[in-house]
Amino acid sequence: MKRAMQICLVLSAVGAVALIAGMLFHQQNIWQLAAVVLIVGFAIGMGVIKNLKSYRYTAWIIAAVVTAMIYPAAFSHWGSVDLRNKWLILVIVQLVMFGMGIQMSLKDFSGIATTGKGVAVGLLCHFSIMPLTGFALTRLFHFEPEIAAGIILIGSCSSGLASNVMAYIARANLVLSVVVTALSTLAAPFLTPLLMKLLAGTLIEVKFVNMMMEIVKIVLVPIGAALLHDYLKTASPKGWKIVTAIFIASLLWLLALPLGLWRILETAIASPQALQSLEIISFLFGAFVVGVLYHMLAKRYAKLDGIMPYVSMFGIVYFTAVTTAAGRENLLRVGFLLFLCSVMHNTAGYFFGYWLSRIFGLDKSSARTIAFEVGLQNGGMASGLAGSMGKLGTVGLPAAVFSPWMNVSGSLLANYWRRRPVEEKVKEVAAAEEQLRVVKEEKFV
Repeated sequence: MKRAMQICLVLSAVGAVALIAGMLFHQQNIWQLAAVVLIVGFAIGMGVIKNLKSYRYTAWIIAAVVTAMIYPAAFSHWGSVDLRNKWLILVIVQLVMFGMGIQMSLKDFSGIATTGKGVAVGLLCHFSIMPLTGFALTRLFHFEPEIAAGIILIGSCSSGLASNVMAYIARANLVLSVVVTALSTLAAPFLTPLLMKLLAGTLIEVKFVNMMMEIVKIVLVPIGAALLHDYLKTASPKGWKIVTAIFIASLLWLLALPLGLWRILETAIASPQALQSLEIISFLFGAFVVGVLYHMLAKRYAKLDGIMPYVSMFGIVYFTAVTTAAGRENLLRVGFLLFLCSVMHNTAGYFFGYWLSRIFGLDKSSARTIAFEVGLQNGGMASGLAGSMGKLGTVGLPAAVFSPWMNVSGSLLANYWRRRPVEEKVKEVAAAEEQLRVVKEEKFV
């Protein structure tokens, strides 16, 4: 593997030379291909460079953007398959969320009792600072309505698991980070549509109930399946019996739907809201079936849980490329302004998240955590919602631009804070080292 990465680095260097030559001699076909070879080769090869390993995921997102900008047709259709089909986007986003959910645990929610104040501050800051900042930026830059709505949308989404990773790297309050991420995810089905209705209702049509249902499908259903897998790891025999009964009932329901049950329900039920509720129930049954089947598969293949985060990364790279291709013309017009907007939005999240936490009385370690929780949004959720609206190339465009920068800035800030631990953490580490030294001396005595 290391040898292959080194070869990719060499190809990347060759691509850089070909890119310069192609541009100097105005050979479009050459410099376009060379640019793709350069960025993809570097994304693979940087794995052998120690200081750049943590940026590989970001490099792949940038590679997806560059490739889709140069060859947009390759990311619109594959044969008869429409890569922007809303059902395909939904399935991939669900897969992404499921992979993220695998990293969560039911034990994460037990931290609420010890982090109550921090959780309240984190949720308040997250669902106020970012949507309001997004709204202010749309007024400042005067984007067209659907792109402006996309900026407000990503600001109104829950925080993603990237914030947990950054809190871990920064040696901040990881327990608080995990709990705020979990609760903001659970709150998103209500708060995200509400904020969109209030702040973006004049820009695009926002159907509150429809958006709420979409968020349940996109976020809660796959994460629920992942948490069921976590529950089954330690489930009692009685728990297994209950799960098995629900699994069989869910499977029978799902099998009956395409065999005529859904047609019967559509005929018998006149209310669209009732049918929508049945659709959500069917998705929840699907989550139950997926959770059980995945658990059985994971027991057989122990490495499966470790693979799922990479599946999530692939999914994010996929819809970043598809979104970029769909919105290529818009990006050429407003790409730089969108990037500038992403920097300002993200920076405001870190700044106000940290200092408002300090004003509310949180310690420095917790304030650093809230900075990440506020500044880092769930771009996958924003893309999924844009795809469900059929507006991937406009409403979904800010998510494609904001996500790479959030990963870069989050990594930089996390490593900066890691090198500057808060005083309490320094004392904890020193105490632990002293205790370890004493134990070692006693063993030798």
